[in-house]
Amino acid sequence: MAASEKKHCIVCGDEMTGRQDKRFCSDNCRSTYHNRQNSSQTNFVRKVNGVLRKNRRILASLNPEGKASLHRDKLLENGFNFRYFTNEYVTRKGTVYRFVYDQGYTERENGYLTLVIRQEYVE
Repeated sequence: MAASEKKHCIVCGDEMTGRQDKRFCSDNCRSTYHNRQNSSQTNFVRKVNGVLRKNRRILASLNPEGKASLHRDKLLENGFNFRYFTNEYVTRKGTVYRFVYDQGYTERENGYLTLVIRQEYVE
């Protein structure tokens, strides 16, 4: 590399020495660059995971025996967000169970829910 072709760090602009394909002057600049690249995606995923974890905690706390029946208002009082769940399971009869990881629920008449724990046969 000629003297006029000095490489500069893509984060801070400091002059660098070393390999020709080097892009960062330090581990700190490398980390900063990658954190900036992933920050908006990471924040979104972090928020969604936070809602899912909270939903699971609520279901687990209200279903200590493995099966329970309660009104949906009880979940809402605890901060449950019905828009976030990890998967759905539809039985042969057409009953839809929504799961947040291993904790699930199905809606019944008049706003009541049946809470369940995921069984091995549910995929």
